[in-house]
Amino acid sequence: MTLTMREAHRHADRILELVRSGVPEQANDPVAQSWSRCLNEYRLDPAKACEPAFVARVELEERRARRADVIACARYEMTTLYQQLADAEAAVVLTDTDGVIVHMVSSPEFAAEVGPLGLRVGGMWSETAAGTNGMGTCLAAAGPVSVRREDHFFTQFTQLTCSAVPVYDPSGEIAAVLDVTSRSSLMQQHLLVLLGMTARMIENRLIDARYRNAHPLHFHSRPEFVYTLHEGKLAVGDDGRILAANRSALFQLGLQSMEDIRSHRIEDLFQTSLEDMLQRSTSASFHPVVTYRANAALRFFAVARRPASDAKAPMVAGPTVAANAGQLAPARTPARLAAPKPASGTTFKDARLVTHLDTARRVIARQTPVLLCGETGSGKEVFARAVHEASPHAGGAFVAVNCASLPETLIESELFGYRAGAFTGAQRTGRRGKILQADGGTLFLDEIADMPLELQARLLRVLDERQVTPLGTEETHAVDFQLISASHQHLPTLVREGRFREDLYYRLAGIELQLPPLRDRSDRRDLMLAVLAAEAGGAGSLSAEAERLLLEHPWPGNIRQLRHVLRTAAALADGKPITREHLPTLTHVATAPALPPQVSPAMRLAVSMADDAGGDDLPVKLNPIQANERQVLLQLLEQHRWNVSNVAKALDVSRNTLYRKLHKLHIEVSHPD
Repeated sequence: MTLTMREAHRHADRILELVRSGVPEQANDPVAQSWSRCLNEYRLDPAKACEPAFVARVELEERRARRADVIACARYEMTTLYQQLADAEAAVVLTDTDGVIVHMVSSPEFAAEVGPLGLRVGGMWSETAAGTNGMGTCLAAAGPVSVRREDHFFTQFTQLTCSAVPVYDPSGEIAAVLDVTSRSSLMQQHLLVLLGMTARMIENRLIDARYRNAHPLHFHSRPEFVYTLHEGKLAVGDDGRILAANRSALFQLGLQSMEDIRSHRIEDLFQTSLEDMLQRSTSASFHPVVTYRANAALRFFAVARRPASDAKAPMVAGPTVAANAGQLAPARTPARLAAPKPASGTTFKDARLVTHLDTARRVIARQTPVLLCGETGSGKEVFARAVHEASPHAGGAFVAVNCASLPETLIESELFGYRAGAFTGAQRTGRRGKILQADGGTLFLDEIADMPLELQARLLRVLDERQVTPLGTEETHAVDFQLISASHQHLPTLVREGRFREDLYYRLAGIELQLPPLRDRSDRRDLMLAVLAAEAGGAGSLSAEAERLLLEHPWPGNIRQLRHVLRTAAALADGKPITREHLPTLTHVATAPALPPQVSPAMRLAVSMADDAGGDDLPVKLNPIQANERQVLLQLLEQHRWNVSNVAKALDVSRNTLYRKLHKLHIEVSHPD
């Protein structure tokens, strides 16, 4: 958006008129106050263009070096926030306390467009340099601020909307400003909440980074909030003196500043000592134990740990570093980790996938969990295997668990295992769970959103303690594994709706990677040829018309649907080049009969269709009724992007019933994406 000369003068006149009129109700408006500073203190002219200012390269490197720990703690949080926003015309920005940008996350295209405005690393965005803007005004106001388009002082910035929050260091001083600048109309209040949460994660990580020799103490008045964003966190010295605290700790304890809390020992705050808290926390397997506020009846639940620098300390991270940043420190270190190696048999040519794979390989090497997001069938398990094969744990097993395909009654025993005779129907020899099988390797939890809430709590405990207790026994086993999760659902939405635990989400989402659907992949032609070669034993080929149909199809079922279509086509072609006639589900997709909503489930499965595509390549010959049922189910699966839960709801049958029907009709849904 470019303002005309008349609009620019109107914008400048509006600022001048408001400031000169001194309207009383504007007194507490941070934008109005900023305009006043810009005019009266900095002597800036809103009618003139603002020349972007940058610091020299040497000075920039010096500034980045001074803020190295802040940048390190913020880097992955900023990337995660950027991915959560899913806005191609947005940038997540970190500035130092002078308003100089020291780190930025955005798309290359958006960065190229806003770079000339000064929105790039090294750009100066203090109010004195750029007038009213998110970063500079946040520093001047020392608090969260939103600066919408026409709120900017200079007219060339009115195409942008900025929201910014301060990031505090453990001493309680502002260490940086975290900002989102966008050209689209985002919900600013919602964005400020997200920014505030991200800032708290960075602040908690800073406490851990700067006080590795201190004892971390996590507490809250409600036990379920320990190890979440809402917890209070203290860094406690060996002598019991408080060295640092996060803002939640100050609020819960009724203290105003770091100076107030640094004058106290742990005995001054709680009716306990450091050694007592450490002993009780260890005895409780680091689950919250009860304590009380000193000289008050306020009850808290707390956990204390040995310093992270202590080799004997149980490396179970709380939410401030591990859960919110996603870094899950292992309870034990494998004797020998395999060196990373290239992923065997899996290559990606799509630029986004190549970048995501490189990112995932780097972060998982530091025990940071990876959360893969994307449509059903978009290849999340294949991608996860590629990450595993290039990781330090490549020598261990890759264990995949599809949380959507297992009945709720079996997920617990499948994950945690059980001893012999633990329940009716259990194997006589017992069973090792998937978590134990993944020890030394990678655990891949597919469709994690479908995990029942009660099991989410138990999984959270395993991720905390890095120990697993099989069903029917009190025996615990230490485990060490890399964690990769995947979901086609938007987990933050499920968290807001109360259908997914917030604390588990932050443990899983060390970094979130959005995998593109097949229709958006730049390498889809190469992928189609590779899938065809695998399905046709290397003997398949495509006619020009067939290739065009494949490339233009929207692929609602993604790679899973592609594999099924090419498998059927290869069987129909029988060694000859695949033509249009061998792709009936693509050529007839526009005219496929819709199922009326009033049809009963039984009738839906028995409805007859004119042609039966895909029956000839089945290992078992189906009768005509079964063939028609199969085609109807395939159509429904494609309509619902191969989401079995949604298809079951559409048919008004249980998911287990549908899985049995799919198995009977030889429809694969559980093979890798």
